[in-house]
Amino acid sequence: MAKIGNIDLGSFPLLLAPMEDVSDPPFRALCKEQGADVVYTEFISSEGLIRDAAKSVQKLDIYDKERPVGIQIFGANLDSMLQTVEIVEKSNPDFIDINFGCPVKKVVSKGAGAGILKDIPLMVKLTEAMVKHTKLPITVKTRLGWDHDSIYIHEVAERLQDVGIQALAIHGRTRAQMYKGSADWSPIAEVKNNPRITIPIFGNGDVDSAEKAVIMRDQYGLDGAMIGRASIGNPWFFKDVKHFFKTGEHLPSPPLAERVKVAKRHLEMAVAWNGEHTGVFETRRHYTNYFKGIPHFKEYRLKMVTSDTKEGVFDTFEEVLQKFG
Repeated sequence: MAKIGNIDLGSFPLLLAPMEDVSDPPFRALCKEQGADVVYTEFISSEGLIRDAAKSVQKLDIYDKERPVGIQIFGANLDSMLQTVEIVEKSNPDFIDINFGCPVKKVVSKGAGAGILKDIPLMVKLTEAMVKHTKLPITVKTRLGWDHDSIYIHEVAERLQDVGIQALAIHGRTRAQMYKGSADWSPIAEVKNNPRITIPIFGNGDVDSAEKAVIMRDQYGLDGAMIGRASIGNPWFFKDVKHFFKTGEHLPSPPLAERVKVAKRHLEMAVAWNGEHTGVFETRRHYTNYFKGIPHFKEYRLKMVTSDTKEGVFDTFEEVLQKFG
């Protein structure tokens, strides 16, 4: 039974990964409805929060229907991170997650995200200070290491547990790999099987089918699976995995009417939360998967992603429904 602090997550929870411009409140709500056990906010810059940058502050929006929900923050400056903890506490998340894994250059160049994998003592020092600074559980998401020659995840896991983190999610790639190649779950399993490790260890990277989630659970023995890219435009992924766990069978693909209904709700919620311009823009990345399998979808997708209004996108949804429904 996996737990973060006092929060019982059940047996082998499915976690919606924190994804920039993806895991916003509308999408988190849809994934939660479809079986995600834990959701995380998009990652939030500590420096942005302290400067009161509008985009960073807005990412603190969380809702009771999402719980348990973690707010994820990143940064490399101790004072800024401690100030950020105080700001984040006011949003009353269930836990705070520290991102020590983002491989993107603009984050890494500041020594944050995966950049801190080059300075393990700083990673430990930051984490320890944050654990001491809040009553909320602190968790960490990271990668195997900076590159193939510096995979220190076993030492990192022990040291982070020793300073008080409540769970650790590990992406099975190094920073050097970015998102290329295949994720290697073996080092994550080695961390989990270390007798010194008592906190939950969640696996991340390439969980793109129910079968792979079963492998992560049964062969690698991890405590839960963090789902990222496989969920984009496919909030039903969580439901399918859980059904597969119980029956060994996949759920049928949602009918087109259901897909259109959910895509419309997603866009409605995104516009309500973020305004029409941003709401329309940020849901575009989901349409390829929402309408997977539609013949000649390219022309309809082009209409969806070039429309600047909610009504324009809705019209294209209706067109697809009329033609293929």
